[in-house]
Amino acid sequence: MSTKLVPTPGQTVGPFYGYALPFEKDNELLPPGFPGSIRLQGTVYDGAGHTIPDAILEIWQPDADGKVVQRTGSLVRDGYTFTGWGRGAVGNSGVFTFTTVNPGPTKPGAAPFISVALFARGLTNRLFTRIYLPEDTEALANDPLLSSLEPERRETLIARRDPDGGLTWDIRLQGEGETVFLDFQ
Repeated sequence: MSTKLVPTPGQTVGPFYGYALPFEKDNELLPPGFPGSIRLQGTVYDGAGHTIPDAILEIWQPDADGKVVQRTGSLVRDGYTFTGWGRGAVGNSGVFTFTTVNPGPTKPGAAPFISVALFARGLTNRLFTRIYLPEDTEALANDPLLSSLEPERRETLIARRDPDGGLTWDIRLQGEGETVFLDFQ
């Protein structure tokens, strides 16, 4: 007799405990003020448009030249080593911030992006999405993911460039302007 094993259902993400989370400079992929560094910021909203005060975001990205860091030590925060990975807790106001660099394209003509994982209460699993830079409209138009989306959905993945050179990108979990989330099989 053969028995088919069924995976157990997911449970909500969290609670989060302070032990080893956060770690020092977790949201600083580079120190603020480091040459070429920018601020990536935004707000996390629930389906009713209220801010979520206790989410955690993780980002992964290539460096400014489009090189994906492939060495150990992603927790290194020595002020010189860019590891391409960071984690940041959302503050009581629902706002997150990272100090990083503008990612470069990983191949010629590709649209540069930052990968994001979101953990929050009420979610049974983490959510995955992307943040695209707004400038290269031709690369954005040719990106396989973006070109598969309706224009209003596509806009949920493209950050706004701030006057100081930083990026602002908000996450909406549901409702009007809901962020596009990715499903990896």
